[in-house]
Amino acid sequence: MFSVLSYGRLVTRAVIGGLSQTDSRDYSLVTARCGFGKDFRKGILKKGMCYGDDACFIARHRSADVLGVADGVGGWRDYGVDPSQFSGTLMKTCERLVKEGRFVPSNPVGVLTSSYYELLQNKVPLLGSSTACIVVLDRQSHRLHTANLGDSGFLVVRGGEVVHHSDEQQHYFNTPFQLSIAPPEAEGAVLSDSPDAADSSSFDVQLGDIILTATDGLFDNMPEHMILQELKKLKKTNYESIQQTARSIAEQAHVLAYDPNYMSPFAQFACDNGLNVRGGKPDDITVLLSIVAEYTD
Repeated sequence: MFSVLSYGRLVTRAVIGGLSQTDSRDYSLVTARCGFGKDFRKGILKKGMCYGDDACFIARHRSADVLGVADGVGGWRDYGVDPSQFSGTLMKTCERLVKEGRFVPSNPVGVLTSSYYELLQNKVPLLGSSTACIVVLDRQSHRLHTANLGDSGFLVVRGGEVVHHSDEQQHYFNTPFQLSIAPPEAEGAVLSDSPDAADSSSFDVQLGDIILTATDGLFDNMPEHMILQELKKLKKTNYESIQQTARSIAEQAHVLAYDPNYMSPFAQFACDNGLNVRGGKPDDITVLLSIVAEYTD
């Protein structure tokens, strides 16, 4: 006769065995991207995966899928510096490090730190500033590891609701945390944050979860409820459907950015800070839209 304890052990083993079998499937991200530069060159990529002063990357490694977006600080243009160079190079460096396997999936801040310090060590300084958001899906553990510095960010949507999201980092109104490289004579006068200041998180994802990663050009012009309405239209998990939805979201944000009568999230935030502002915020917009799927070679 089985004792109650023995029976309990058998049930426990069966349950654990069942979970292990389910969890043995690797996950991956099916990702599409779309964006617009505020210079109106709709859908035209500049210097690789860049939209205006924004930049992004999508990289796959045997252990993880990694995404990133960055928003170059446009104020550098007043000093004769192309802001897209800094954000674009930062993202390209992150992409290369991932593809070379020089990263730990559970530590996206490490990818950002290594890329930033590589830029700092260039013999010819690459001047500029940028926000950055890195999203890593660990295929085996099914955990999403993120690092967000500034006002770009991400949403994880499940069943039509946001179940996880980034937190915006601002020093004060319209002045986000940012990585910077300044000329020697301007060091200390240019706002610069450490990669370690990035807000980090880990979250267990499920098959079918939607992950939207974007620069502030999206979030400043489309409130969360509008984004969710667009995502509800995504009925299929194939790349073409994801691409169509990503484009629909980016296009809507682009139109709202130039509507002078629209009370955008940015305008509302400005009013909350004592400024009389109305309308959208003309800006570069970059959207990466992903669905968590079962990994296939």
